[in-house]
Amino acid sequence: MQMRPNLNFAGNAADVLEHYQAALGGDLNVMRFGGSPAAEFVPPGWEDKILYGRLSTPFGEVDVMDAPPGRESAIGGNVAIAIDVDDEARAASIFEKLAEDGSVMMPFEETFFARKFGMTSDKFGVRWMVSVAPVAMVRS
Repeated sequence: MQMRPNLNFAGNAADVLEHYQAALGGDLNVMRFGGSPAAEFVPPGWEDKILYGRLSTPFGEVDVMDAPPGRESAIGGNVAIAIDVDDEARAASIFEKLAEDGSVMMPFEETFFARKFGMTSDKFGVRWMVSVAPVAMVRS
């Protein structure tokens, strides 16, 4: 199991990743909207935007993404905690407990990038992303 911060931006995630890599070092893994199953859900011009990016630094990892128009967050409210869990039943239980008295943003279900994935805002306003067996990203 692993936990790490996930930051979302309104179209400038590539600049964010470049800046953080310059400051912290490390390796980038990036999946873009173009050519992915999510491409049909974003407006024209979003093909090169970051669907999912991870910067692995000597200090730890941070995930960064571009949230499509209407799903972006205000600066300061653009952080979620991502949890990768190997066991599907345990992941479902974690998601259910975090979602209790909160707001489910994306149900815990199968996706093209993970066996199961869900996103919720808990009763304290903290956003969580729970996934099972994420698919390896393609370097770009």
